[in-house]
Amino acid sequence: MRPDSIAPGHLKTEDEHRRDVCTVGRWIHQRAYVASTDGNISVRLDPHRILTSPTAVSKGMMELDDLVLTDLQGRKLSGRRNASSELAMHLLIYQRRPDVNAVCHAHPPVATGYAAAGLPLNKALISEVVLALGCIPVARYGTPGTPELSEALELLVSHFDAILMANHGVVTYGPDLLTAFFRMETVEHFARVSLVTELLGKQVLLSSGDVEKLLAARARYGTTTAAQVGPECPVTSEAVEPAAAGNRVSLTREELEALIDEAVRSDRARR
Repeated sequence: MRPDSIAPGHLKTEDEHRRDVCTVGRWIHQRAYVASTDGNISVRLDPHRILTSPTAVSKGMMELDDLVLTDLQGRKLSGRRNASSELAMHLLIYQRRPDVNAVCHAHPPVATGYAAAGLPLNKALISEVVLALGCIPVARYGTPGTPELSEALELLVSHFDAILMANHGVVTYGPDLLTAFFRMETVEHFARVSLVTELLGKQVLLSSGDVEKLLAARARYGTTTAAQVGPECPVTSEAVEPAAAGNRVSLTREELEALIDEAVRSDRARR
């Protein structure tokens, strides 16, 4: 199924939403964002009903009648299977974000590596990511399938559109399912680029002025994100340079020559 086939544009039927969820399930499985029966996807059908992926089923193998209908308290309304064990996380997001109508949770390997290392993707490295997401924080660890997981996300959901989940994975969400999926794709792409810069041993960050220009351009591009610019979102070149400068040592020529002479004398004494 083509990406534009699940794009918003008209009021969809429940069957169309079911096809969308199955399509995105195949996409995240094909891209190796999930393994086995991992991950979960949901869509808010209306103010009272949620359509969610089932537990213990590969997201790449879901059929329309595998999906489960619940209310906003997580009570099952219909379906031959059981809802995702992490449905509470989805419900929290819907409760905190009335603008959100779809949630995607997966374990893309590079982004999940950052999550497992406790490292946020919060540096101003790529202009498109600054535009689309601002930055991606790390939520503290919470045991999957328990209230701990929702509690770990609670303070972040209102302020970001994508969150790394420590030692677990990534959750993204948006006004529709295609946006939620694209945000997942963007997070993994950003993680890959960030990892390459770290392996190369050099990161050249955008300046705060560059970031301000990008934020001003958001309206022109029709881009919206819950992430607000602050001292740590995203981290710009000005935030990094003073720290680097603090590690530099300045010496006069005479001081340098004296250190070299002392090192030579010490080496001769050891011999």
